[in-house]
Amino acid sequence: MSAPTVQFLFDFGSPNAYLSHKVLPALEARTGTKVEYVPVLLGGLFKLANNRSPMEAFKDIPTKRAYDRHDMARFVARHGLSQFRMNPHFPVNTLKIMRGAVAAQRLGCFERYVDAMFAAMWEEGRNMDDVPTIVEVLTAAGLDAAALLERSQDPEVKAALLASTEAAHARGAFGSPTFFVGEEMWFGKERLRDVEDEVMRVRGAA
Repeated sequence: MSAPTVQFLFDFGSPNAYLSHKVLPALEARTGTKVEYVPVLLGGLFKLANNRSPMEAFKDIPTKRAYDRHDMARFVARHGLSQFRMNPHFPVNTLKIMRGAVAAQRLGCFERYVDAMFAAMWEEGRNMDDVPTIVEVLTAAGLDAAALLERSQDPEVKAALLASTEAAHARGAFGSPTFFVGEEMWFGKERLRDVEDEVMRVRGAA
């Protein structure tokens, strides 16, 4: 059976992207399919799609905000994600660390970088818009902070993140986490079961 292309469009600033990241290894194991992580800049994607963050969009709908908190708590409990904490600095400007993700792809340390950034944001509650904090987190993870920060300022890296964000919008994405199985799109951690079903359907059809 041939494996379909499965992509996860993410920004470290999304708590639901973190929660998805934590459960994707089990999905990969069940389906035998590797998920490709695609960095996008959520703020840029919001602008392109004329979208707003849930905090802003639903600030005057307390019942919706209460439901979202409850639904997140159910997801956390279902998957045993006890290390999750809302970041006290939320919302965080993630431009620096998303460019860093693209730099990490170029420097061959992408998976370790992604783990470190998601943990710092949603387990440790760090302010990941602060350069000294970024350096501290990267160093603690055994990563070359100086090389990553330098490479993240490369015009090619900046252009790549912009291009990835624009390509996501062109495919219909409007937020994170977004998943693609081939060209079929799903939005939100709540759709991961559908993503898994589609992966298995495509594998079976092949």
